[in-house]
Amino acid sequence: MKIITLHCDYIKFKALKAAIKNPEEVSKEEVQVKEPLVVLTAVEKGDSDKTISQLVEAVKKTGKEVEAKNIVLYPYAHLSSNLAAPETALNILKESETLLKKDFKVTRAPFGYYKSFELKCKGHPLSELSKEFIESFTEKGGTDVGEYNSKNLLKDISRTKLDTSKLKDNDHRILGQKLDLFSFSEVAPGAVFWHNNGLIIYNELLKFAREQNQNAGYEEISTPEILDKKLWQISGHWEKYKNNIFLTNYEDRNFAVKPMNCPGGMLVYKSSTKSYKDLPLRVAEMGVVHRQELSGVLAGLFRVIKFTQDDAHIFCTEKQLESEIIKTMELCEIFYNQFDLPYHIELSTRPEKRIGSDEIWDKSEKILESSLKRKKVKYKVNKGDGAFYGPKIDFHVKDSLGRTWQLGTIQLDFSMPERFELSYVGKDNKRHRPIMLHRAIFGSLERFIGILLEHTNGNLPLWLSPKQVRIINFTDRNTKAAEKIVKELKEKIPGLRIDTDLENSTVGEKVRNAEIQRIPYTIVIGDKEEKSKTLAVRERGKKPKFGIKIDSFAKEIREKIGKRI
Repeated sequence: MKIITLHCDYIKFKALKAAIKNPEEVSKEEVQVKEPLVVLTAVEKGDSDKTISQLVEAVKKTGKEVEAKNIVLYPYAHLSSNLAAPETALNILKESETLLKKDFKVTRAPFGYYKSFELKCKGHPLSELSKEFIESFTEKGGTDVGEYNSKNLLKDISRTKLDTSKLKDNDHRILGQKLDLFSFSEVAPGAVFWHNNGLIIYNELLKFAREQNQNAGYEEISTPEILDKKLWQISGHWEKYKNNIFLTNYEDRNFAVKPMNCPGGMLVYKSSTKSYKDLPLRVAEMGVVHRQELSGVLAGLFRVIKFTQDDAHIFCTEKQLESEIIKTMELCEIFYNQFDLPYHIELSTRPEKRIGSDEIWDKSEKILESSLKRKKVKYKVNKGDGAFYGPKIDFHVKDSLGRTWQLGTIQLDFSMPERFELSYVGKDNKRHRPIMLHRAIFGSLERFIGILLEHTNGNLPLWLSPKQVRIINFTDRNTKAAEKIVKELKEKIPGLRIDTDLENSTVGEKVRNAEIQRIPYTIVIGDKEEKSKTLAVRERGKKPKFGIKIDSFAKEIREKIGKRI
């Protein structure tokens, strides 16, 4: 069974026409339910009473967390390609409905019909969750875990298989397999196993971010991934975010795997006395964070449990705020222009659940709005979508498929410096409270890579491509010459990612393979090239050029990589 739970302001639905033979008899009137937890449900082959129990418990848990009184059970076959028989599915939904009615007011959408529906999903961290219920090896008649041998254990952790039947060719999960970039495993749901090719992309993006940060006057830090629960209580994350935090215990102390980087950065700031001369202090952290989700691996790189944030925190005075906000916006421009990603800006204001006084929120929102106007950029107001500690400026980029993604964010925070009692010594020799900006540009590096892969259909720019040049021999007698070219290019272009295809197949087939692997430059070495000491160069997607001098090619590649084009 697969479910997606959506905490909504409302849902409207209406049965249109039968999708199966003999559907249940229902009213054709539109139904509307306000403030529901909507449970999109696909009943699969093999689901049983145990699965029903898991569904009910998961819905109860989420319903309690979001304080929902209304549940809408909504049959949604699109979640699975392994659906149970209609009669079985309907019986399971009816039984689930009966059990949930003990704790909630339950509405079940019509089963076996094409339906129109409209809903408005809320915007908090628990508003969209998904989960899969499957029976374990022992539940299907296997031996107890204690009696497992290594083969059974291996079988149990080897379920992960990408269903490509409903994915487009440019889906980053298909590209990830085709280009050998990354994989996922049941042993670590929602965490990426980076292969060599994918890790090259990951590291190149980090290198780019670090260079830009250095140019913009940032220091870099690294903080622990596991921190005492007390830290999250001080920061306010515990109250607002505890359901998404992984917990562990060590020597009778409760620890949390960090879902954010900022509290650790507070401790770095507090480790020494700061002066007004130290401000603005810009501190970056490429921090690995974990956020507990019910989703598992449902959307590849777009939705993960473990990910890397290109975080930064700027500590400054109130007079320095506008200048720092504008500089950060300009840094965001550099990043998105680098990848040809158009964007628009939104000002997200105070949410219902927040910390800090209305006076502080008034001031914070006014400062962000003033910065946007001073920068003379267009923006729209996104009411109620600010962070719990402060309003924010969000950058929404549009990819080549027309989809919009919220990536960058600049968040103004008066509250956390207060909670951590941060201070600096002013010109008057007295202690003052700094103000803090939270900033991310890529956001989740994993998600950014997924977006970039689909935006470019895997045709990454030269500097970012895992393999930049491939050398192909025309025949076996050209093999030594091809190997010599590889050596020369490596010497002329330090760090060049170059490989060869010297297999006993046709040149056309080798060129096609290079195109499939999205390699930017393919060089063919035949008798003519060997004799004239030149190259036949084919740039990705273009016609080949002949008679290219090695020095000329090396200079062009060096310049393109250096300029990141």
